[in-house]
Amino acid sequence: MRKNKPKSKAEQPSESPTVGRVTTILLVDDNLDTRLMTKWFLSYVGHVVHAFSSPREALAHFDPNIHDLVVTDNSMPHMTGAEMAHIIKLRSRTTPVVMFSGAPPADQNCLDAVLRRPAPLSLLKEAVDMLLDRRP
Repeated sequence: MRKNKPKSKAEQPSESPTVGRVTTILLVDDNLDTRLMTKWFLSYVGHVVHAFSSPREALAHFDPNIHDLVVTDNSMPHMTGAEMAHIIKLRSRTTPVVMFSGAPPADQNCLDAVLRRPAPLSLLKEAVDMLLDRRP
């Protein structure tokens, strides 16, 4: 009988600083490919991800008792990610918002981290982990 070879370190999901606690991320991006890849990656590294294609849809589902962090694009129809971040902060000052966008806004007051795409998803993981680690 052949035993399964253990997965290499590169194939194993890395541990998040919030080990032992399930974290839920609200992801907002109108580009389907980007949204799916980012959702897959964040799920792979151990987060539950609720993904939406528009800020309006995301705001309708946002719950600070459920969502530990928000990751958003900026340039989207009808409302920018920065405008959505302002609304998120009005509802929950302590929920971190990460802007992951090719066109970050000039006004970054309501953003806890800004990553300009294209950027490696590993940088997004580092920002998410750092912000989640700071949460009470």
